[in-house]
Amino acid sequence: MAHGLPRRIKLAFITQALIGSIVITVGILLTGIIVRQKVVEQRVAQEAEAFWHAYAEDPSHRLPGSSTMSSYLVVPGNLQAPLPAELRTVTGSGVQRLPDSGRLVYIDRRPQGTLYIIFSAWLADQSVLLTGLVSLILSLVTSGVLIWMTYRTSKRMVTPVSWLANQVAHWDPRDPDASAIASAHLPAEAGDEVRKLSRALTGLSQRVGDFVQRERNFTRDASHELRTPLTVIRVATDLMLADTENSSRTRRSLSRIQQAGRDMEAVIEAFLILAREADVAPQSEEFEVRDIVTAEVERIRPLLGDRPVTVSLHDEGAPRLVAPPHVLRVMVGNLLGNAARFTESGEIEVRLMPDRVVIRDSGIGMSPEILAKAFDPFFRADSADSDGKGMGLSIVRRLGERFGWPVSLASAPGQGTTAVIRFAR
Repeated sequence: MAHGLPRRIKLAFITQALIGSIVITVGILLTGIIVRQKVVEQRVAQEAEAFWHAYAEDPSHRLPGSSTMSSYLVVPGNLQAPLPAELRTVTGSGVQRLPDSGRLVYIDRRPQGTLYIIFSAWLADQSVLLTGLVSLILSLVTSGVLIWMTYRTSKRMVTPVSWLANQVAHWDPRDPDASAIASAHLPAEAGDEVRKLSRALTGLSQRVGDFVQRERNFTRDASHELRTPLTVIRVATDLMLADTENSSRTRRSLSRIQQAGRDMEAVIEAFLILAREADVAPQSEEFEVRDIVTAEVERIRPLLGDRPVTVSLHDEGAPRLVAPPHVLRVMVGNLLGNAARFTESGEIEVRLMPDRVVIRDSGIGMSPEILAKAFDPFFRADSADSDGKGMGLSIVRRLGERFGWPVSLASAPGQGTTAVIRFAR
């Protein structure tokens, strides 16, 4: 993070400078080629004009010639000056390129005759090429100097922002300490914008700290206030169940109240665990997974009523875990509750393995669209037939993520659902 933005700025300037240098150099080369063509043509035309002027005074005047130029004159009716083979196929007038040698020829046709001036433009080509290379080097050197100066300037401007981001990245979200980014501690090159950002982040840290403190207070108070009435209910039902004069119907109702109280305690504890800080571990103990699952299987049997549904439990090596047992109880209870709710006939099979718990039912199943939303909070596919709030699977998933017990679902309409809780090994 500290060097990302300056590096991107440097790369952007280098890219722009290279593109600019190439464009400038290509422009110079194209301009040089055009200028060379015009200059050469004008120079040869001047040689031809000077020759015709002298020829008008003296027909025996010497033809234009030099180390890079040779001339031929064809006068009507005079066959004493035969043309080279390469000129015999050339037509038209003006500057043209000879196909075989690559040299240039200037053809000037007049009533007095036709003047051919063959010349080589390699000096002009070299001049254009040298000019382009020098231009490229100068533009690259200039661009490099400008890039370096701009990069140094931009780095000085960006460095305070990177420093500020680095400081904020090391904050503890539960207790952000904004003293490190106070105005007195900012880098010397920090501008007004960075100081404004620092003040804004300081205010944000204070608000986050207040929010975290309120959440901690709520967790502490809720833990006490919610447990107290549930304890009273549990003690009262224990005393009433101990009274042998109660009818069997009353005792069944009291048992249901007591079981609902225990379920409520487990759900409350699950919510408090999810609200607690990640590094504050809940009370853990070593327990047998088989005992938890067996108790939950027995608890859901009455929910089936008179439906033709069998419930089977197969132990293939259930492990012992060190964790809060009520967390697994809430997870398994929710999954078994869903299986009992949506299975009208068939079976509910629970398998205990060394690294997982598998709960399979033969219920109505879920379509891919419903399965994709099954873990969303408050989502219920059976909104017309169920009094639930749609939080069960969401709680199961969040608890699984908290304790490293990922939960997965596989389902198809009419073929039931398979839920798997995997234990970290």
